[in-house]
Amino acid sequence: MLELLIKAVLAYLLGSLVGSLILGRLLAGVDIRTQGSGNAGATNAMRILGRRIGLAVFVIDFLKGWAATGLLARATLPLVTPAEAALAAWNLPVCGIAAMLGHVYPLWFGLRGGKGVATLVGVMLGISLAWVGVFALGWIVTVLTTGYVGLASMIGALAVAVFAALGAQGSRGPLVAFALVAALLVIYTHRANIGRMRAHTESRARKLWLLGARRG
Repeated sequence: MLELLIKAVLAYLLGSLVGSLILGRLLAGVDIRTQGSGNAGATNAMRILGRRIGLAVFVIDFLKGWAATGLLARATLPLVTPAEAALAAWNLPVCGIAAMLGHVYPLWFGLRGGKGVATLVGVMLGISLAWVGVFALGWIVTVLTTGYVGLASMIGALAVAVFAALGAQGSRGPLVAFALVAALLVIYTHRANIGRMRAHTESRARKLWLLGARRG
């Protein structure tokens, strides 16, 4: 239990390093949460600070997610007795969710962060490359057919949850639980997007939208 607790705290602190807030202040002297959509994510950073910084934000948020599950969750901690196999199986999902929560509620930035999508993709890469493929497929198809980036992120996360629940790639109980909780968290962080879609005021990625509808 001690190993799991320590790793969860470290993953949360890692997740709290929000790329847009760090680079926004260092490179432009702005709090990205006061600009554009107000979201501390790569998409808003790209709109406000440019493509290069937006891409750098995505890379930072992606890498910390991957580090949480690809490195930290699998690491042997010094002076800490490794958990029994049944408990150790929760290292990946707990570190993954903790990193996402750190991004959404960052300790270093007043508990006001982003929506956790880039971090989720990194977390999934540390768990299963197939999960990333499923997410990407759901995301791309949704963007190309609707133009809604937020909806695409929710559909991608839900697709991974279904994929895991069906037992694909040898998914175990803890990983299925992670996929379901992660999907619910992504939906929760996109609740404002859901409201705007229902009100037909959500903007669309017109360059990618095949149907060519006008911006909502």
